[in-house]
Amino acid sequence: MPAFPAPKTISAAAKKRIRILFLAKNALWDGTGNPEDGNHAKYHREMSQVLSGLGLNLKISNNFDILWDKPDVDFVFPLLNRAGFFNSEMLCPLLCERAEIAYLGASPIIRGLSDDKHLAKMAVRSAGVPTAPWAIYRRGAPVDPAKCPEGKRFVVKPNNSSASWGVHDATDWDSVKAAVHGVQALGHDAIVEPFIDGSDVEVPVVTIDGQPQILPMLIFRQADPSHLRTYQEKRDLVDRSQKYSLDPFEDQAMIARIADYTRLAWEDYRPFDYGRFEFRVNEQTGEITFLELNLNCNLWSEKVFGRAAVLAGWTQEQLIETILAESLRRHGLME
Repeated sequence: MPAFPAPKTISAAAKKRIRILFLAKNALWDGTGNPEDGNHAKYHREMSQVLSGLGLNLKISNNFDILWDKPDVDFVFPLLNRAGFFNSEMLCPLLCERAEIAYLGASPIIRGLSDDKHLAKMAVRSAGVPTAPWAIYRRGAPVDPAKCPEGKRFVVKPNNSSASWGVHDATDWDSVKAAVHGVQALGHDAIVEPFIDGSDVEVPVVTIDGQPQILPMLIFRQADPSHLRTYQEKRDLVDRSQKYSLDPFEDQAMIARIADYTRLAWEDYRPFDYGRFEFRVNEQTGEITFLELNLNCNLWSEKVFGRAAVLAGWTQEQLIETILAESLRRHGLME
């Protein structure tokens, strides 16, 4: 296993001086009830506790309203992505730009490029990264069958979704068309891709001293390579223990190829503080296909980033402090 850079720290003086706002939908969750976001509630609560435990000069909120009046803070740590309206992932960085407040992640236009699956695929394809054919059906535009890629099975989902929210399985044009209309009825553009047998390899990337660094890769190894993972499974709202497991990815030859593809893919997105690049792999044939990326992805200790940090020799607290320290440095807020 390659050596990874040492984790970064924030000085005690900087922790006291820099006023940080943590913004997440479930940041104030008290642990009761059954939130519709499933494990995101635990994740946001854990992040609140980690950030508080670092001894930061911290303010916590669970909605965008605090940003309208330009709060008296120096930096925003935003995890409020799916806020219940179309393209909500761009609002927080836009409001921070309006208020001239530094923030974690990437610029609004870069967030838009990465979260729009169609545009992300165009960018990586132009960089020489293999991706399956696809079709985008924007709301209000014709649902043209000529655009649909060839295949015997299709995945249809919102073009800006996360965690497979709103995903549909389709087998012919009639079912594709019905799924596209179903996605558009939810207020989203629809993307259509051929289903690819295999498992998803997750590539977590953090930026350190201005340079993106790949942490250990993990694989959602599926018991059935033809199974389509659902939102309920990804959010732990149903038992998925017999369907797939999250394991360290150890195929060194494929790791090297995926790392090369990831380095090609990330160039259009720099500078960014952290992100997860996702590839579909067939371990029998060696085929590797880019799926998507998420620049403000899940950092929970029980998901990809937290597990990768452990494999790299970092604690969860060191992971979060490293990401935060790099962003503060990039924005000129460190000593």
